[in-house]
Amino acid sequence: MRIDAYNQVAAIYKSSKPARTTATKKTASFQDQLQISQAGRDFQIAKQAVANASDIREDKVAELKTKVDSGNYQVDAGDFASKLLEKYNELY
Repeated sequence: MRIDAYNQVAAIYKSSKPARTTATKKTASFQDQLQISQAGRDFQIAKQAVANASDIREDKVAELKTKVDSGNYQVDAGDFASKLLEKYNELY
C-alpha cells in the first residue's frame, strides 16, 4: 500500500483539513412547555380521588359485624366450599 496515494485521495475529497464552522448567535430563546389535555386533568383528578378513598367499606363492615355479633349471619356451606376450592386451585 502506498501512503502517497492517500494524499491524492484526500486532495480529491478535500478532507485533509477539517472545515471550521462559524457559530451563529441565537436571537430567540426557546423554553420547554407542557400542556395537559382536559382528559389528562380529569384522569389526574380521578386518580387522586381513588388514592384518597379508603380501601375498606366501613358501612359493609359494620353491617356484617352486627350480623355476626347477633348470630344472624348465615353462610351456605356449598358456597363456602366452592370458594375454598377455587382459592386452593389458584395456588396450585
